[in-house]
Amino acid sequence: MAKQIFINLAVKDLQKSMDFYAALGFTNNPQFSDDSGKCMVWSEHIFVMILSHEKFASFATKPLADTKSNLAGLFSLSVDSVDEVNRISANGLNAGGTEPSEMKDYGFMQQRTIEDFDGHTWEIFYMDMTKFPTGQPNA
Repeated sequence: MAKQIFINLAVKDLQKSMDFYAALGFTNNPQFSDDSGKCMVWSEHIFVMILSHEKFASFATKPLADTKSNLAGLFSLSVDSVDEVNRISANGLNAGGTEPSEMKDYGFMQQRTIEDFDGHTWEIFYMDMTKFPTGQPNA
């Protein structure tokens, strides 16, 4: 089996969350979806499992975090252009997501942050490696 990543997220409203992730560009894999969880596919190696709180809790060994008021992780998705960063972010906002900060421009990388209904934080970014600083920082 190829190396893959499955990010599991607890969500309050499965359908609303599925619609949000579809707006970002994820597709649903019905083979790994049921009434308590949906497998949302970003690429052939990256999957987000959005799970009801009850389903998520069945796998967890700790209490669920309140991701609306506490940060549990930052998830980043690279894309091919700044236009794609803006398109995906706009789609997420139109689907009900929130943008907690302005676009960040690091010269070689532009990034926007969007949160889903449960406060899970996604950074959508474009990185131009030809603009990446090559000098070593002073010690």
